[in-house]
Amino acid sequence: MKFYSFHLMPYGALDLDYVDKHVSASLVLPNSYYDPRIGHQLYNRYLDELELADALGFDGVCVNEHHQSAYGLMPAPGVMAGALSRSIKRAKICILGRALPLLSNPLAVAEEYAMIDNITGGRFIAGFVRGIGVEYHATGVNPTYSLERFHEAHDLIIRAWTEEGPFPFEGKHYSYQYVNLWPRPFQQPHPEVMIPSGGSLETIRWAAHPQRKYIYLNVYSPVDVVSGLMETYRTCASEYGYTASPEQLGMALPIYVAETDDIARSEAKPHIEAFFNKFLRMTNEMLLPPGYTSISSLKTLLITSRETLMGGHTLEAVDKLGMFLVGSPDTVRRRLEEFQQRLGIGHLCAIMQFGSLPPAQTKRNLELFAQEVMPHFRGVATAEPYATAGRSS
Repeated sequence: MKFYSFHLMPYGALDLDYVDKHVSASLVLPNSYYDPRIGHQLYNRYLDELELADALGFDGVCVNEHHQSAYGLMPAPGVMAGALSRSIKRAKICILGRALPLLSNPLAVAEEYAMIDNITGGRFIAGFVRGIGVEYHATGVNPTYSLERFHEAHDLIIRAWTEEGPFPFEGKHYSYQYVNLWPRPFQQPHPEVMIPSGGSLETIRWAAHPQRKYIYLNVYSPVDVVSGLMETYRTCASEYGYTASPEQLGMALPIYVAETDDIARSEAKPHIEAFFNKFLRMTNEMLLPPGYTSISSLKTLLITSRETLMGGHTLEAVDKLGMFLVGSPDTVRRRLEEFQQRLGIGHLCAIMQFGSLPPAQTKRNLELFAQEVMPHFRGVATAEPYATAGRSS
């Protein structure tokens, strides 16, 4: 299993009483709640934490994209990836999703990603997402065209990376007389691609296609739901005529490790509950605006997101659902082993800082997880029937 330290970079100083006046920490929360002096400290602290993850032996560090939100302070994840591209010495750098449908010029992302890939000497993973509904409200992009803009932007970026230019590109949403990427990516034919998703069936089938075989990364879902989604990916792969590898499957979830179960639970409780109840808080319309997805996928997404959208989360509830791993190194190691064997995953994006979790606890969390949990999974294959010799060709 490969391990990534995934940082959301939340506004950890958020006044949690905002819920008395506002329905969400995204989109509608006035920016008067934000103090730039605190933001300065947080950005630099969070970069330090990702650099620590690299030093501790994580396989990768991850950033992502959100707009107008206290939940994640990265409207331009390329800025953070660029800042890390010289300081991260061993781990891969992953941008867990630029929201392609929001872009007016997808070639800018092709260029940006190629630059980071060159600076790091090929230690870059490209993430593509459609973005949650909040991003469409924030940018004014019509969510009805989300899927087709995503596919068109993706196809343009891959062609720009892999085809000799200049060549023209004529699409419904994007048209160019000259596509001639400078610089070309360091990795050939192009950087590895990871597709985070909450459970869209179209996204799973598309990612599993033999032309892509992209890593599908599930986020914020109960483990029972994740199990079904991973099986969906494997079923799609089988229908396409190949066997999906664990290297194509991953999940992201918050984790907290301390010396004992009791210490871990008492320390994590206020912060994980604030994370789910205050930072992630949003309405159905914010998450899934009309036209954003098909009816079939809407049914699945409503199931996978229900636990996130509902209020009143407790540590005990999210722990039981498998949406959060908490405990001593032995407890977290045991539960993670169960997850690996049940889900058949080869990638884990661990959210080691969540919500308001302070620096000292985040640092110890990273250290204990890296030193006492990760080594147990190095070189350990996923049990049959999911273990394979590698990605099918």
